This record gives sequence, structure tokens and C-alpha cells, in this order.
Amino acid sequence: MPLKRNEFLKSLSREHHHGLLLCWKIRTGLKKNIQPERIKGYTDWFWETHLKPHFEIEEKYIFPILDNENALILKALAEHRRLNRLFESTTEHLKNLSLIEEELESHIRFEERILFNEIQNIATTEQLQRLKQYHSDVPFVDDLTDPFWE
Repeated sequence: MPLKRNEFLKSLSREHHHGLLLCWKIRTGLKKNIQPERIKGYTDWFWETHLKPHFEIEEKYIFPILDNENALILKALAEHRRLNRLFESTTEHLKNLSLIEEELESHIRFEERILFNEIQNIATTEQLQRLKQYHSDVPFVDDLTDPFWE
């Protein structure tokens, strides 16, 4: 039975949903043979606007709840570094988009199914409440300049 997500982690879980939608958009674009540069334009926007700030919140305020030497945290940090390199790469767009789609989805599933549950089990009420001052649940606004996935 899935664990009920703590209120203070729900906004991060909603952001994970948008990350999964990004993976779907990349997959759809690749299946439709959309030029990789067009997809990369969207992923660059998503990285700068949504994912990079999301990673920063997790690394600064969420991960320390478990301790930065925890094996799950070390795995998450390694995946963040890998995804950062893939998003920031300016070469091999097709290969990197395919890797982003695969690795981001796997990373989000890991955080949702394993890491967040562990954090939720360990965190004190005060630690979870403190997250609210560092992260607000703002509605997702998509960039529809070039909806290549439609």
C-alpha cells in the first residue's frame, strides 16, 4: 500500500509529475522525428525554469534530512550530477535527449518510490514544516512556443 505523501513534500511530488511529462514530451518528439534542436530548445527552457531550481531545493533542504552520506542521498546526488551534464551538453542532442528521457524518468521514480518515503519516515514535523518556507507550490506554466509533442 503506498505511503500517503506528507503535505510538505506534495509540491515537490507535483513537480516530479511535470518532469515525467517532460520525459513523455521528449519520447513523443523523438517518435515523431522532430528535429532534436527543437526538442533541446524546450528541454533547455524546462531545465533552467523548473528542474535546476527543483534540484537545488532538494539538495539544500530535503536531502540533508537523511544526511549527505546516506547511500540513497549519494545515489540521488550522483543522478542529479549526471542529469545536469546531460541537460547542459551542447553536443550530441539526439543521444542526450534519449538519455535524459530515460534517466530522468528513472530518477523521479526512485525519488518518489524510495527516497521520499525514507525522508518522510525519518523527518521530524519541524523539518517538514520548515520546507514550506523554502519551497512554495506555484502553478506550473508551460512554454507552448513550440509544442512539438502535439
